[in-house]
Amino acid sequence: MNAPAHLLAIPVLAGSAAYAIGEACKWPIGLSRHPSKALSPIDPIKALYWTAAINGVVAVPVMTVMMLMTAQRRIMGKFTITGWLRWLGWALTFAMAACVIGMIVSWFG
Repeated sequence: MNAPAHLLAIPVLAGSAAYAIGEACKWPIGLSRHPSKALSPIDPIKALYWTAAINGVVAVPVMTVMMLMTAQRRIMGKFTITGWLRWLGWALTFAMAACVIGMIVSWFG
């Protein structure tokens, strides 16, 4: 049985987040490093969970900027979105924001 595509994306998102954090903290990173130097005491399942949560939170401003950019003719030219596609994009952006707010409220509520 083949794994659904979204399950295959989880390690990729975790890896990209790890590289971003490593670069931001100026830690030595890279695939050329010996595996024994790359191990950490962090539970990998918890790391995947938190990576997904962080990616969900970061998605809201990214989606907002994308929606603003795709509506501008000077940026998108003939590929500017209008009508139902623009409405759908904003609806999904607000839905994602509501999910993030719900997640945060559930932690403190």
